[in-house]
Amino acid sequence: MDIHNINDVPAFTTKDGSVIRELLAHRNSVISKQSLAEARIAPGLETQPHYHPLTEEIYYILEGVGEMTIGKETQPVGPGDAIAIPPGAIHMIRNSGEQILLFLCCCAPSYEHHDTVLINQNGQEIDS
Repeated sequence: MDIHNINDVPAFTTKDGSVIRELLAHRNSVISKQSLAEARIAPGLETQPHYHPLTEEIYYILEGVGEMTIGKETQPVGPGDAIAIPPGAIHMIRNSGEQILLFLCCCAPSYEHHDTVLINQNGQEIDS
């Protein structure tokens, strides 16, 4: 049985700059087609604009407030908001509040660095 407590899961920084704790994925469980992680973004910080060619994501905001950008649209987000991010959609999230922005990130297929394409300020892909 795979049960992982958030307090026992090591944090790592994703390619887009967010700090996550991967609760369940193929790396630590029998789950093979998706992943569940907790992400944290400090006040005033944001993820690098990016997209995933293969992966669809759901962000579920637990604590804090932010601004979610998908494509050219930006909307405020806060606790209880669920955000759908389709594959190929350029997106980023910014912490616009004064406390940690805490959210769950569900990915299908599971998160992988190689499926993350970073975008620069000019809207061009960054080689990495």
